[in-house]
Amino acid sequence: MTSASSQNVSEQEAYDIAKDAYVYAYPLLLMDVFTRQGANYAAPTGIVTQGPYNQFSHARAFPPADFKAVVRANVDTLYSSAHLDLGPEPIVLSVPAIDRYFMLPLLSFWTDVFAVPGTRTTGRNSAREFLLVGPSWQGQPPAGLEIIRSPTRFVGVGGRTQTNGVADYDNVHKIQASYKLTPLSAWGKGNYTPPKGIVDPVIDMKTPPPVQIEKMDAAIYFARFAELLKDNPPGPFDYPMIHRLERVGFKVGQNFDLNVTPPQIKQAFERGSGDGKALLAKAAKRAGGEGGKDWVYTTRSGVYGVDYLYRGAIALCCLGENLPQDAVYPSLSTDSDGQPLDGNSSYVLHFDKGKFPPVDAFWSVTAYDTDGYFIPNALNRMALGDRDKLVTGADGSLDLYIQADTPGSDKEANWLPVAKKPFTLLMRLYSPKSEFLAGFWMPPPVQKMN
Repeated sequence: MTSASSQNVSEQEAYDIAKDAYVYAYPLLLMDVFTRQGANYAAPTGIVTQGPYNQFSHARAFPPADFKAVVRANVDTLYSSAHLDLGPEPIVLSVPAIDRYFMLPLLSFWTDVFAVPGTRTTGRNSAREFLLVGPSWQGQPPAGLEIIRSPTRFVGVGGRTQTNGVADYDNVHKIQASYKLTPLSAWGKGNYTPPKGIVDPVIDMKTPPPVQIEKMDAAIYFARFAELLKDNPPGPFDYPMIHRLERVGFKVGQNFDLNVTPPQIKQAFERGSGDGKALLAKAAKRAGGEGGKDWVYTTRSGVYGVDYLYRGAIALCCLGENLPQDAVYPSLSTDSDGQPLDGNSSYVLHFDKGKFPPVDAFWSVTAYDTDGYFIPNALNRMALGDRDKLVTGADGSLDLYIQADTPGSDKEANWLPVAKKPFTLLMRLYSPKSEFLAGFWMPPPVQKMN
């Protein structure tokens, strides 16, 4: 690191640069901690995100009612996740011919979704083999392999396969077994058995990644950022940010030691980091819908361009957001009168005929407590959707009854049970149609019943 250029920058300018750079860098540091934790296993555990590099970890069942490992778990799909390291060599991703909804979004270390093999993109019943290569790989792919170039060395895979209830598990397990990750050097040489993962006892496996980053001081934060940039380069539209960082002595591809910069630069970085952290926290609450009335959702996730604050906010609140064309998750915490949803009251979610959620795949509504966990109930029913045997009215409309006590045997097919305490709802729209993405259809309000 050289600090010659930093001599000509005022402390205020350095502060502004550091504050913006903290926000810019955040997704990269979060993915780094998240991935090193998630890949620090000898073998896949079957829990989402837990498995060695370049191996799928497949969820084999829906989370039980008392599941609390992640918030807002779903009972629509079974996950197949992986952490990829494309540094040593490219990886072949094999996708079978599948006649149901699935997607395998590939997430760069900047948290942009850069490819999504799946029903919407590559189509149904279309077996494909992709050669996933890192940003600097040069070479010719073997015949039959299509290159997908990752913008970063490390990649997250957040796969989902449509699962129509517990009775469908065996069918989905066969599909999951057909998702394969094979190093290029082993491809085409018979069945590949991946090696055991290397477990590093030094890695903090207990502290959540956002908390680990929050505890970093400016020197540690920017030193790690500089290291990560060597394998996970800036995007093609990031030159303005990179050129600003050069003015304070931070250069892509080089180490950075804040402790040897001039005192005013060091102070500016420490102040800018603290304020950048606070700005992100505030933006993350807003992006996550905190305090929002009506259904809260975004149709601009997955790819962020140069909106670094929104990208960082989504990483902090909702890491791994999909492209809206693949799935959108409207959330609700208030009724049509703006009052918090509470299981001591009864509610109805009414869809007029022809106004059901517009999707090419399927939709569901899940109830959670205010911490984002399932609500145990006698029916063991966590969600309702278009794959359930819902009963429509004589006029073709649909009512979902959201309450603690049964609405009566004639309405029980449409009953989403909750507890007699505050709760929230999450609607999931898989492959939403353009009328929703363009804003011509919105989820109807939930009304309190008299």
